[in-house]
Amino acid sequence: MSEDKKTAQPTEKKALSDIKPGMTVKVHQKITERGPKGDKERIQIFEGVILAHKHGKEKGATITVRKISEGIGVEKIFSLNSPTIVKIEPVKQARVKQAKPYYLRTSKKRLKEKRVN
Repeated sequence: MSEDKKTAQPTEKKALSDIKPGMTVKVHQKITERGPKGDKERIQIFEGVILAHKHGKEKGATITVRKISEGIGVEKIFSLNSPTIVKIEPVKQARVKQAKPYYLRTSKKRLKEKRVN
């Protein structure tokens, strides 16, 4: 019975080990809006560069994603095992000089795109 629960996980969550810093990803997150007419659910997409992937394959694994929105840097930390994360879709991979490229916060440098096979 426990084997059925393990195999019942969505296929999008299986490829999370392929996520690396420097990748540009689209994170699809389920948002619940509460209003006078009732609750509505929608999917919000956050696209940005991964700055950090922490805690590997543990239960509390997280990624930090950064994007520039109207000239202001916005960072979000996503818990990979959260039920609100629908899927994480890689867009492109870039070369990075460090495992956690926090230098992207302060420098205006562009990352060079790497071939994705």
